[in-house]
Amino acid sequence: MRTLKSQDNGPAHKPATSASEMRTVLGERGIVTAPHHLASEAGLSVLRDGGSAVEACVAVAASLAVVYPHMTGIGGDGFWVIREADGRIHGIHGCGGAAGTATLDLYAGHDSVPWRGPLAANTVAGTISAWEAALASDSGTLPLSRLVADAIAHAEAGVAVTAGGAEIAAAKGPELRNQPGAWASTFEPEGRPLVAGDVLRQPVLAETLRRLAQDGLDSFYRGALGADIAADLAELGSPVSAADLAAHQATRPAPLRTITRHGTLFNSAPPTQGAASLLILALFDRLAAGDVDSFEHVHALVEATKQAFLWRDRHCGDVAYMEDDPQALLDNAAALDTMAAQVDPAHALPWPQPTQWGDTCWFGAADAKGQVVSCIQSTYFEFGSGLVLPRTGITWQNRGASFRLAPSGWNALKPGRKPFHTLNPALATFDDGRVMAYGTMGGEGQPQTQAALFSRYARFGTDLQQAISSPRWLLGRTWGDQSTTLKIEDGFAPEVYDRLAAAGHDVERVGGLTAMMGHAGALVRLADGSFAGATDPRSDGGVAAW
Repeated sequence: MRTLKSQDNGPAHKPATSASEMRTVLGERGIVTAPHHLASEAGLSVLRDGGSAVEACVAVAASLAVVYPHMTGIGGDGFWVIREADGRIHGIHGCGGAAGTATLDLYAGHDSVPWRGPLAANTVAGTISAWEAALASDSGTLPLSRLVADAIAHAEAGVAVTAGGAEIAAAKGPELRNQPGAWASTFEPEGRPLVAGDVLRQPVLAETLRRLAQDGLDSFYRGALGADIAADLAELGSPVSAADLAAHQATRPAPLRTITRHGTLFNSAPPTQGAASLLILALFDRLAAGDVDSFEHVHALVEATKQAFLWRDRHCGDVAYMEDDPQALLDNAAALDTMAAQVDPAHALPWPQPTQWGDTCWFGAADAKGQVVSCIQSTYFEFGSGLVLPRTGITWQNRGASFRLAPSGWNALKPGRKPFHTLNPALATFDDGRVMAYGTMGGEGQPQTQAALFSRYARFGTDLQQAISSPRWLLGRTWGDQSTTLKIEDGFAPEVYDRLAAAGHDVERVGGLTAMMGHAGALVRLADGSFAGATDPRSDGGVAAW
């Protein structure tokens, strides 16, 4: 039997909004959900102006880069799953590969890629290429200048720093303020950490967004803006060059899918962990689960997570280096039955296994024509590599810090190789005509939160907002914490904690709603064409509908 632990999370983990005050938001003509309310409002304003859900998501993405810079930015990667009005579902990967000079020799003397600094900024940022690809295949007609207008206004006029943003910036300041570039001048303009309510202005980033609107998104990679980006990166010591930028293109791999009794689920293909998110729910579909949020429900999902992660950590990464086909596994009912049979309904599989970190922003939009978008983008760690490019105000990601400094094997560093991604936007279709887009930030916790949210809503019929607001769990490490316990929030029935511990789970109670469980969101286009949306009380999010 495992013992129960408790943890004092401190003020950084207090929810931004009382969960009891939140209700599912309904709409008739369109809906947007994002982890910052200003980004949701930017997306809704685009829908009101006749824009598509894709165009709304570009507006959301641009605004999040400004108002949620600790979690995302245009110097990171992005992944999209789009359901068109005619039912076609397709994906976009804005995922950058390692620089041409990012070889093992570059990291001689290092045991691993540094988490911060120039050598951590070793992959191309793909987010902007994903925007370009999404817009190129979309029927929307609004100009790019309209889509980024709100983001430019927020960057120039400034936005009030949230309590969560201020706490993260203060906590990360000691490791970031001395990095080369403009991090300190941008995020500590008065020589001190910004506090909640202070106004954050980013005029250089505003000018970059304006240049993108004037010159086109391709200029990020092959234009004058790209030249400025490359010059900054070179001066700061990053291996990413103008040639690396010019060689980059977004890709369009088909989303992975799995069919359950509750609907057809879609998620992004490798190098993301989308396969793991689908595997968890495919296995859970084969398991007894009791009542919602019971021991049987939580235990079954945690054990399904372990099986999915074991497969993911052996096989998932850059598709060019993979030997196993995740779609073939998801289509193989016998193989899934065998994996599900490994789950003991009464006992926990010994854990831990290696875990993945990461922070990000999920957001989604749906329009009156029937287009539904699930989108996620990230700079990996909070503020990415810590490099803020002086000429452009772009915070560059450190996704390539996850590469292994090894000559071969899983996620081994090689020029041009795409790193393993925790990012994975989820979408589901139901036999009754509903379409659901959902996702979360949270690295290792993303598949687990997706599973909790979807199972509550689809299998047990829980209200959409309650499915997000209810207490959650996380198997594995969180930022700054090496423990691999089963961390679980308060709010479950007392017997659930006791039975989980008795089953062998290393239960660690972490108090009330905490940001370590991610910032989730979801929206549903209902069968009658109306909408429902929800956001996470653990975030600064909002749902905007009309």
